[in-house]
Parts: sequence; structure tokens; C-alpha cells
Amino acid sequence: MASLTPNSPLQYVKGVGPRKAEGLARLGLVTVMDMLMRFPRAYLDRTTVTSIAKLTVGEETTIIGTVKAHGMLRGRRRRYELILEDQTAAVTLVFFRGLRWLEKSFKKGDLLAATGTVGFYNGFQLVHPELERLDSEQDQMIHAGRIVPVYPQTAELSKLGLTSRQQRRISAFVLESLADPLPDYLASDYVPSLQLMSRDRAIRQIHYPDTKADHEAARRRLAFDELLALQYFVMKNRGEKRGRTKPHSYQPPADHIATFLDALPFSPTTAQQRTWAEIVADLNKPQPMTRLLHGEVGSGKTLVAILAALYAAENGLQAALMAPTEILAAQHFRNWSEALTAAGARVAWISGSLKPKTRKEIAFAVANGDVDILIGTHALIYDSVEFFKLGLVIIDEQHRFGVEQRGKLHAKGNDPDLLVMTATPIPRTLALTAYGDLDLSTIDELPPGRAPIRTVWRTSDARAKVMSYVREEMAAGDRGQAYIIYPAIEKSEDLPLQSVEEAYIELSRGAFRDLNTAFVHGKVDPEERDATLRQFRDGEIDVLLATTVVEVGIDNPNATILVIEHAERFGLAQLHQLRGRVGRGGKPGLVIALAYGDLSEVARQRLTYFADHTNGFEIAEADLELRGPGELFGRRQSGAPALTMANLARDRDLLEAARNVAGRVMTADGLPANNLDAAGQAVLSYLQENVAHHELSLGGG
Repeated sequence: MASLTPNSPLQYVKGVGPRKAEGLARLGLVTVMDMLMRFPRAYLDRTTVTSIAKLTVGEETTIIGTVKAHGMLRGRRRRYELILEDQTAAVTLVFFRGLRWLEKSFKKGDLLAATGTVGFYNGFQLVHPELERLDSEQDQMIHAGRIVPVYPQTAELSKLGLTSRQQRRISAFVLESLADPLPDYLASDYVPSLQLMSRDRAIRQIHYPDTKADHEAARRRLAFDELLALQYFVMKNRGEKRGRTKPHSYQPPADHIATFLDALPFSPTTAQQRTWAEIVADLNKPQPMTRLLHGEVGSGKTLVAILAALYAAENGLQAALMAPTEILAAQHFRNWSEALTAAGARVAWISGSLKPKTRKEIAFAVANGDVDILIGTHALIYDSVEFFKLGLVIIDEQHRFGVEQRGKLHAKGNDPDLLVMTATPIPRTLALTAYGDLDLSTIDELPPGRAPIRTVWRTSDARAKVMSYVREEMAAGDRGQAYIIYPAIEKSEDLPLQSVEEAYIELSRGAFRDLNTAFVHGKVDPEERDATLRQFRDGEIDVLLATTVVEVGIDNPNATILVIEHAERFGLAQLHQLRGRVGRGGKPGLVIALAYGDLSEVARQRLTYFADHTNGFEIAEADLELRGPGELFGRRQSGAPALTMANLARDRDLLEAARNVAGRVMTADGLPANNLDAAGQAVLSYLQENVAHHELSLGGG
């Protein structure tokens, strides 16, 4: 058998060849190591191969046998049955789906492995078991009798004939044919507290684990590698940002800021004052600011951002504030333009729904320097919008924008300062990873006068009672207004969800027939939508039915009741965002989450936690535990190593260790540390050679 090395081309691996190698190259798989780093997406536990005579009802098992008979049968349901026998007995395999394919796929005498749960109906049977055709004793060793990897499948791989089964053959051949153990950059005692598996053993065990414990140990080692690579990436980017110098500067806050603050009908909270001071200090540095502002729902982040925009205007710079929805952008402009103008700033707003002539006029004024602060949606990144001297970019609800969108806006200036905001508090683990290259400002205090909010969750059989309660409260006249939130705009045959439009017809003619009811969603004409929201804010509408288009930023101090339909379909952080729509005035708020269908244990935990907790920072941590980080809260960075093995919720010890190791081999400026010993130099060399590095889009995200 020819020996392989990690750098051997896949073309020369048994089962690949030139044609398949060309197709794999299009997927970024060129060498043996590329293939080994393509980890299984799941596993079939076939460690217990049972003889058919010893099957037990209710047990999940794997059996190996030959096809004795097979064919299509008719009855109450058309089905395909296959009789599998070994040396001890025979059992029936039953299928109700994929019948045509199955009928053509097998023949008498085929050797198969079947994995499934044993049932009984006129004899032992397995319904829809996982099947693998075995051609030889070698196949039994790879595809059965062990924990079997299931590899990701793509249309490209299917065209090449590389099923998960074929991929198993290739990975098994590669692991058997490697001439030497895979090199390990990490000395065995470099992170003694973790007792990490060697890299060679981890890669072998992640493909073909001997036991579940071995698989978890392999996952942890590879997760550490991922987290270390990400920490290196983040620290290197942070260091490079510190090395840049921006072409503009700031003077201490003066008349514009003083006038604006004096005119406020309230005093900023201590947390707002602290974060404002952090931003001022950052803006006065020679390096471009890259700061994340996060905090509790309703904590007043927008005020701090508006102050920053005004400060830029005061220093002869332009500021751009980009919001994810037209509703939110229009609200920012409506709420702040008068005060900003009075303080000496020239303010405009732009969106895709404006008439072309109006957009052209605004773009002309911005390009000539006649606008200091431009507020808008993604229309800000249109090619037609050019800035005279863009000094500050503010991204509101930044996770709603893609990397490319954020980068385009940032590129319209010359190293502008950057402030990104999110109303989703960032868990510490995410702050250390996805946002590790940004300075963090936290508003952990709510403005005075915010009323308490009571939260409960109920199953759908309580819906009629809930709607009756809403009607009674609204009819009382002094109990405020209500939101009812739906996950869908229109009725769908694919998902059994009541839509906002369907609910509006039902409720406006039924339970709410005596109330002023309206609805909004993302597809409603912008002018009509804004008119509806204005009427709701002015108290002319009692109940507003809406999708999550009102999730962030919509401010109606008179709203006191929020009903969330199909609450089981929302994550914890999103549920908490929605809760922030009520209790913004002096009246107590009530949130009722309605759940439908057979709820999973995780869904019940999520809804119970939502009802019992109101602290957004605690909820963010719990959401990370229950749902995982998603794509790093929408902040997947260009060139950043992906996390496929690491789980930020359960691998916090690995994350801390990875940060410590990265800090041992690098300086705070992102440069190699001095006087590294041989073990540290090996770590640094691996990171420098293997971690792809690109500048972050947006100079920070």
C-alpha cells in the first residue's frame, strides 16, 4: 500500500482519481489534510451488532444479513418490505417513503447493515432503518459494527458519486495509509489543566471514534484548536487596528453637545454618562475607534449614539447612522432631528422608499458637505451616496446586516471611527470571541420610571381566554394599548402557523370587533406602515397585530400588553427583545407567550426561563446555552476561522485556555512575543502558517 502524507494530493487517493479530484478542488478539498479536516456531521452508533434471533422490542440495534426477499406490498398503506436474514433468523424491514428508489436499489443476496429500533407487528420488524450495502468483510469493518461517521453531502459531491458511504471509504483508506502520525504543534504539557488528546489521535477519533467518550475527547481537542485560531485572529486584528492612524481629530466637546444635553427633558443615567465618556476618549485617540455598545432593552443606547454623531458634526465631520428597517430609521430621524438641528447639526434621512428625485437631492447635499448626520437604512450604501468627509459610522442592530453591507458603508470614509450597537446583551464568551477585537461599552442600567413587566406563558388552549382578557383591558379605556406578535405574514401550507393577516381578519371581526385594530409587517407599503405606527403611537389604535418588524426600537410608552403567538418558535433573546416593546411608560406591562403543539423539553425550558427572568444579560447567557451562538450573532468575520467543533456555551474552559495560550505567544499589539521557548514557538509558527488572515470588513466587523 502506498503511503500518504498530509500534503499528498487527493487525486492519488484510492477511490478519488483525476475527475473526482477536480470536483473536490472546487469545494476547497485538494490535499489529504483538507479531507481529514472535513469532519463528520453526525454518527450512527453501530457498536452493538445483534444476531436477529436475539432482537428485543424497543431496542435500537444494528443487524447484518443478506436479502432473502423484497418487494412492494399493498394494504391500508403501500409499502416496501425487505426480508433480511443472518445465520440465526430473519426479520422484516418496512418502508413507507422513497418506495421507487428502494425498489430499484436492492436485489436478492445483497449483504446489508440495518440500524433502527426493533418493533413488533406479526413478527419482529424495523421501520425505516438506516441501511448500508456491504460488499465485503472490509466494508463491515468500515460501515458496521462501530460508531460510523456520516459526512456532509452536497449537490457537487452527489454529482461526483461521493456519497457519505464513499467518503467513509476514502477517509478510512487515508487514515490507514498515512506514513507517519499527524504533526502536533501543541506540546503535551503546554496546557496541562485540560489533558488534551494528541492532534493525531483526535483527528482519527473524530472520524472513527472507538467510544462516545473518545469522540468527546477528540472534539474537545479540535475545539481548542479552533478557539486558539480564533483568538489569534482576533488579537492580530486588534493589534493591526491599533497600528492605524486616522486622518481626522476631535476637540473636547463644546457648544453643540452642551446645547443638546441642556435641552434634554431628562438626565442621562450613570451608565449612559459612563459609556459616553468611553466613546469620547476613544474618538480623541489617533487610532480609529472600533467600539461595541450593548445593553439592556430600553436602556438608552440610541441617545449615546446620537451624542457621538453630534460630536462628529461639531468637529466638521459627517456621521452616518444605519438602521436595519425603515421603521427604525424613520423613528430615529423623527425622534432626534429637531433636537440635533437645534444644537447646530444638519440632519437628513434616506431610504429606498423615497422618490428617486428626493434621494438624488439628499445624496447631492451629502456629497457637498451640506449634511452633517445622515440617518437611513441600507440605502446609505448605494453607490449614488458619497460623503464629503465621513468621520463616524454607526451601525444600529449590527447583527441584522451582512459583512458586505457593513463594509461598504465603512469604505465610504477614510478610516472612519466605528460604533456598532446591539440591543442584545453579549454574553461574556461571545465578547471574548466574536467581539474580541472591539472595545466594549455596556449600558447595564435602565432609565428611571420604567414600569415592571410581568411575564407568563400559556399553551394554545388558553388563547380564547387571553384574547378575551385583552379585549376587556382595552375596552376599559385607560389600560393602555396592546401588541400581538405573529411569526408569519401570510398563511403557509408548509407551516401550521396563524399569520398576522389571517389573525387580523379573525380578531377584527370577532373578539376585537369593538376595538380599533390594525396590522403591520415588512411587506406593507412603507407609507401605509408608517401611518399605522403613527396612529398607534398617538393612541388611535387599541391593538396592533404585527410580525417581528416591531422587535427593535419601536417606542410607544402607552403600550402595556404584549401577546406573542407561537412563542415556541422564537429564541430567548428575541422573546426578550419583543418584551421590551411594553412597559416603556409609567404603567406596568404584561407579556403573555402562547405556545402551540407538542413542546420539546428545550422549548419548555426556554419559555419558563423567559417568564422567570427579566435581566437581559442573564437571558443572553441562557440563550447561548440553549441555542448556541448561531453565526456569532451575525458577526461572521471575513477570513475568521469557523467554529465547527467548539461550542461556546459548554467549552468555556477551552476558551479561557485558548486566550491564555494566545496571550503567551503574542503581545497586546498583535505581534509575536519575545523570548519564546521551543514549545511556544511551535504554537506561534502553527498559527502563523495555518490561520488565514484578512482584515475584518468594516475595520471591526
